[in-house]
Amino acid sequence: MLKETSDGIIVNIRISPNAKKNEILKDGEIFKIKITAQPIDGKANKALIEFLSKNFKIPKTSIKILKGETSKEKTILFMTQNEEKLNLLNKTFS
Repeated sequence: MLKETSDGIIVNIRISPNAKKNEILKDGEIFKIKITAQPIDGKANKALIEFLSKNFKIPKTSIKILKGETSKEKTILFMTQNEEKLNLLNKTFS
């Protein structure tokens, strides 16, 4: 699910830590993000933010986990107003 707000875009995802490679997949209505890091001491969350930052060229400080710090179900906020980046996010998570 994708939701536009005045702060940016909010996306609900499911994370799969300990994967062979980092990637974004669509599984029905749910977006899965596979991360190679293990879910220990917040390593998977840190790796998730780094992966999203590189993938969408958005600074790590502009990506926040709103819900799901310790869960596989996460709500992510991309704080950007850049039209090009918003379009890329919309295209990826629609």
